Amino acid sequence: MKPVRKQRLYLILAMVVAIAVAAGFGLNAFNQNLMFFFAPTEVVAGKAPDTAVFRLGGMVVEGSVQRPGDDLLVRFDLTDFEQVVSVEYTGILPDLFREGQGIVSRGRLRTDGVFVAEEVLAKHDENYMPPEVAASLKRAPEDLK
Repeated sequence: MKPVRKQRLYLILAMVVAIAVAAGFGLNAFNQNLMFFFAPTEVVAGKAPDTAVFRLGGMVVEGSVQRPGDDLLVRFDLTDFEQVVSVEYTGILPDLFREGQGIVSRGRLRTDGVFVAEEVLAKHDENYMPPEVAASLKRAPEDLK
C-alpha cells in the first residue's frame, strides 16, 4: 500500500473512532438526564427506580397536608385513585398547590416508601392536568373516582 493511501486510511479510521466516542458521550449524557414519570400505583408496585430521580404525579388527597413544625417541611399524600404514596417536601409550595389538585413532583423514593420531592409543580388553571396524570386517572376504576 502506498504511503499516501495508508495515511488516508489512518485518517479515516481516526475520524470513525472520534465519531463513535462523541456518540457514546452524547448517549451517556442523554441517559443520565432522562427522567421517567410514574403514577402512585406504579410506585407501590415497585416499578419506580430505587436510586434514580423520577417524576411522581397524581391528586393531593383531601385532608392529608401536614406541616409538622415551624420549618418548611410539608407532608402530603398523592393518589391516582388506586394507590396512595406519601410525599415529603421541604420548601415553599406553589401558590396553586392545594388538596384535591393535580400535581407533578420530582424527587427520589426512600427505602421506607416515602417519596422525597425536590420540586413540586401544580397545575396552572382549572382545565389543565399533566398528560401523564390524566392518563393514569383514566386507567383508574370508576368507583374510586
